[in-house]
Amino acid sequence: MSVGRAAALSGVLIAAGTGLGFLRDLVMAHRFGASGATDAFLVAWTIPETVSPLLIEDAMALLMVPVVTRLLAGGGGLRALTAATLPRMVLGLTAATLTLGIAAPVVVGILAPGLTEPGPAVRCVRLTALTVVTFGVAGYMSATLRAHHRFGPPAAIYLAYNVGILALIAGLAGVVGIMSAAIGVAFGSVLMVAVQLPAFVRCLREDAAPRLDAAALRLGLAAVAPVVVYTVTRQAQVFVERFIGSGLAAGSISHLNYAQKVAQVPMVLSLLIVTVTFPRLARASADGDTGGVARRIRQDLVVAGGFVLSASAFLVAFAPDIIRVLFQHGEFTAADTADTAATLRVYALGLWGQSTVGIATRAFFAQRRPQWRPTAVLAGGLAVTAAGCAAFAALAGTAALAAADAAGITLAAVLLLAGVRARVAPIPLRRVAADLARLTVLASLAGAAALLATAPLGAAPALVRLAAGGLATAAAFAALIALAGRDLIAPWTIPWPSWRPGALARRGRTSSGGTSDPADRTGAGDGADDQPRAERASGAASAGGRTAAAGADVPLDRSLR
Repeated sequence: MSVGRAAALSGVLIAAGTGLGFLRDLVMAHRFGASGATDAFLVAWTIPETVSPLLIEDAMALLMVPVVTRLLAGGGGLRALTAATLPRMVLGLTAATLTLGIAAPVVVGILAPGLTEPGPAVRCVRLTALTVVTFGVAGYMSATLRAHHRFGPPAAIYLAYNVGILALIAGLAGVVGIMSAAIGVAFGSVLMVAVQLPAFVRCLREDAAPRLDAAALRLGLAAVAPVVVYTVTRQAQVFVERFIGSGLAAGSISHLNYAQKVAQVPMVLSLLIVTVTFPRLARASADGDTGGVARRIRQDLVVAGGFVLSASAFLVAFAPDIIRVLFQHGEFTAADTADTAATLRVYALGLWGQSTVGIATRAFFAQRRPQWRPTAVLAGGLAVTAAGCAAFAALAGTAALAAADAAGITLAAVLLLAGVRARVAPIPLRRVAADLARLTVLASLAGAAALLATAPLGAAPALVRLAAGGLATAAAFAALIALAGRDLIAPWTIPWPSWRPGALARRGRTSSGGTSDPADRTGAGDGADDQPRAERASGAASAGGRTAAAGADVPLDRSLR
């Protein structure tokens, strides 16, 4: 099985979910525009926005994937782990949901004190509070399935989520207005659990090991505090933006939200490869293979960076056309388009930082011991964001909020990469910087070439210019990569060998006791500060070790489901 195949499966499903998410935003913009009502809903939307990274994408995955990976490596049982942890988690999250429902007026007052009519926001908060429980269960299932290398159902959760939201808006918008979206959020979150339940139950049934690896569980639980605090700190930039944005003109929070929704698409897609490779990163870390960890991180940085930088160039070049095509319908006016497009151009400058933070953080939390450094670094970036928002929001509006966010997250990304080098694995920072500088130049040239190519289409409809611009950007970037960056993508053309019992013996062991995977080798040396290649040892010696035990290696050759 190749990483590309797993990423392609996830990519198709996530792209479908993202497409429905865009349709959801289009429907909301058409029916409700950018107004005080949409601002009220977006205050309540802060809850699922916060809970999603905490209980699905970041915290839960960073906790559960390493735990389940170590559990399988040690021959432990998934059923025992689920029985020991899932009921307690559901009980705690239910208590949190009830607390949010009771304290909804206080929550709205804290998140957006500038709202002139907080009543709709309070009602929306009480509805979206249900996601605390449902997202928790969905995230638990998703992380467990990914650790078993079953990527299909977890990738489909946002498809199901947006189907639920769209269905309720279509059925209830004429009756309850913006409240239909909040009801849809609650209903869609239930569908996120339902779409994963069959595969999760199959994993439980296939588990033949009745015992729980207590050591692996303790290591995972020890990381709860740093992972949770990190996730909340990262999400706090949204709190800062909406807190300050609530004091700006009506619709400002909505303009920033629409710009973020567009800009986040390439960032999320760029991290697909990281989602697929994280179980492997956790395994290399558990084996003590720091050279493999370093190579994995560098290759992820190059692939994700190339994708997000080229997408950023496209967003900056064609922001007005993008917003016009997507949102300028119904109640969404030309003035809303101008404000949102200006915000999008600034926000896109921070996408590399967003993507890199996601990659570097996974390297920290794949380690056996709790890591507080990502939280400290994100807190510093948040301080920069908050200071920038407070200082310039009155002068530049939502563009200032987007600029402050880009500055804070980019600073955090640079500091995290330095921390990975110092504390996790010997990534070649100079080589990484050179790779990214080259990708930035190529992406900028691609964006400029696309603008020149579409200049004769100035009188054409926005959709035609946008389609031509997208094709021109992609074609120019691909051509430039072929001419000047082929070595950057070469490692990703090598298929991953299967990690089944006995495969480790054929690959060999590193001198530190880890594995040396040919797919992680870049061919040419990475410079003076690269990790030396692993020495091959006797295959017969390693074949009789722990790889021969049941569940010692996660079987990656099973069919993707």
